[in-house]
Amino acid sequence: MATAQHNLSAYDTEKIPDASNMCFGIVVAEWNSEITGALLNGAVSTLEKHGALPENIHVKTVPGSFELVYGAHQMTLNGSYDAIIILGSVIRGETPHFDYICQGVTYGIARLNAKSEIPVIYGLLTTNDMQQAKDRSGGKYGNKGDECAIDAIKMAKF
Repeated sequence: MATAQHNLSAYDTEKIPDASNMCFGIVVAEWNSEITGALLNGAVSTLEKHGALPENIHVKTVPGSFELVYGAHQMTLNGSYDAIIILGSVIRGETPHFDYICQGVTYGIARLNAKSEIPVIYGLLTTNDMQQAKDRSGGKYGNKGDECAIDAIKMAKF
């Protein structure tokens, strides 16, 4: 969780394994594309910074955050990935839709992690407003995409 004391993009580079022989799948939601695009840019640049080759980073899009679970599941069936990252953004509105989407995605990704041989990294921003999402997708709290890339590299070496 991002707080004033924790920047999502801050980490010790010495503790990150070399990703040059790894292959990553990224599933990104098109909904709130300003935010998810920034998350994707952060994830890809961080993977490449740690050695991942551009041709070993495969990006697929899905319409919205709820579909991230299906997209990640399809990538786990491919079998050629060392880790998969999901990236989405759900911003609270005036209806309970936010709660249903967040719970569904969280449950679905947790279930995939329990049953799959490939780690699926949870990169779903769940914020109260657009400013909070911007703050966590390259703003004052860093970029959740960076954090997800680091988690993917570490879990691929688990």
